[in-house]
Amino acid sequence: MDKEMIVTSNGHQTMVAVLEDDQVVEVSVERERQRGVVGNLYKGRVSRVLPGMQCAFVDIGLERDGFLYVSDVVDTMDAFGRLEGGDDEGDEAAADPAEAGGRAKDDEPKIEALLKAGQEVLVQVAKEPLGTKGARLTCHVTMAGRFLVFLPTVDHVGVSRKIEARDERSRLRSIVRAFREAEGFAGGVIIRTAAAGRPEADLVADLAYFKRAWEEIRRNLDASTCPAVVYREQGLVAKMIRDLLSEDYSAIRIDNAAEYRRVRDLVQRIMPSLTPRVKHYTKVFPIFQEYGVQSEIDKALRSKVWLKSGGYIVINQTEALVAIDVNTGRFVGKRNDRLEDTIVKTNIEAVKEIVRQIRLRDLGGIIVLDFIDMEERKNRQKVSQALDQELARDRSPSKAVQVSDFGLIIVTRKRVKQSLERVMTQPCPYCSGTGVIRSSATIGYEILDEVAKLGSGVEGLGVQLRVNPDIARALREEEAAVLKELEAAVGTRVIVKADPHLHHEQFDVMVL
Repeated sequence: MDKEMIVTSNGHQTMVAVLEDDQVVEVSVERERQRGVVGNLYKGRVSRVLPGMQCAFVDIGLERDGFLYVSDVVDTMDAFGRLEGGDDEGDEAAADPAEAGGRAKDDEPKIEALLKAGQEVLVQVAKEPLGTKGARLTCHVTMAGRFLVFLPTVDHVGVSRKIEARDERSRLRSIVRAFREAEGFAGGVIIRTAAAGRPEADLVADLAYFKRAWEEIRRNLDASTCPAVVYREQGLVAKMIRDLLSEDYSAIRIDNAAEYRRVRDLVQRIMPSLTPRVKHYTKVFPIFQEYGVQSEIDKALRSKVWLKSGGYIVINQTEALVAIDVNTGRFVGKRNDRLEDTIVKTNIEAVKEIVRQIRLRDLGGIIVLDFIDMEERKNRQKVSQALDQELARDRSPSKAVQVSDFGLIIVTRKRVKQSLERVMTQPCPYCSGTGVIRSSATIGYEILDEVAKLGSGVEGLGVQLRVNPDIARALREEEAAVLKELEAAVGTRVIVKADPHLHHEQFDVMVL
């Protein structure tokens, strides 16, 4: 499978798209004013302990307190969250902050015996705040590298089960143990699948990074006052390069010169052979439009998705779950097809598009799939197997369960951050929140892309930007930096004119 990574960055937001065989399957967004907090470490203060729910709320300086379950509390922490233990087998799944070392035991102590209101704790964000919920926290800290995962609250060396060769497992484990003994470096390590066959220097580089980072965290803990961030996770592009980059990627295309240099240097350090595949995109035409990403984002913000056959799926997000309905639409099958055959063909085609949309929109939690009813059991099994095969390509843990003979399947998919729709839209002021429109920030960045097409050829002339009053206000206030960049892009003053007759998402750019 040929993969490409497309990166666009304008100083305000960074977006990364992953293409598989020229199809967009993932889009991630990071905005400077709304950077994600998953992976960040905080020196927090317990605000409330709830024995009835066996959890605690912790003030880490965000809008809402984070919540910490008893199974995610280290019960023998010292000032830096160290927990003593012994060498053991491990699994790459422990790279997940919510999973690493966080399994409950039968003799687990009570939350009220571990934490008290006002107590200071070192916690890591395992899940972003979602809706009205605060961030999910854990005391079982993990730090991911290219080939290893560092777990400072445990003391074992584990190897991913996907590395099956006994000699290789032993080699990798001995490298880690030798470094720990030589450097006096405590803490657990999970050896990731990507480490298989890598030279000792690659693993030592990760270990040296962990050692430096943990020493800095300890210094920050001593010097900071609660609540405070003591370690900030890497940016979006660096994380995706770290976690995804492989020989499968034929190109990484980046339209921002500074980001291009950072990525080139990172790839040079972790996979030097792939450095020539990092490309600087220099065309005036926006990179997301050039590679068809923007049109896929536009489709992903709509509820109806058409299939090539003429059928379609409808995707609706609710507070509790996501419902996806499959319909035959205009597809009536071939002349000699039975109705059952037509239904099966539509369902099989829908499976591929459903999984692509789940990945593209980053849908999580409980996802209910309502396929068209099939009478024959073998056909229901065929659709279920096709779904399992497609989900296997998804890097987020998921599981499908058939719960009905009438085409109903439930998929559970791990949700760590907000979906694409939640990030790129806001409640619609025209319908009291029953629908969505693009946010003011998104419109501002679209205007920036549109004006960039004009180039500096309008220098000395005036440019008038006619927008909805809400967008005009945003450009003068919270998005004022965008307006400055608009003027810099065209080399002259940009006059913003509010027009109440324009829809929120409409705008006109005129050269005076």
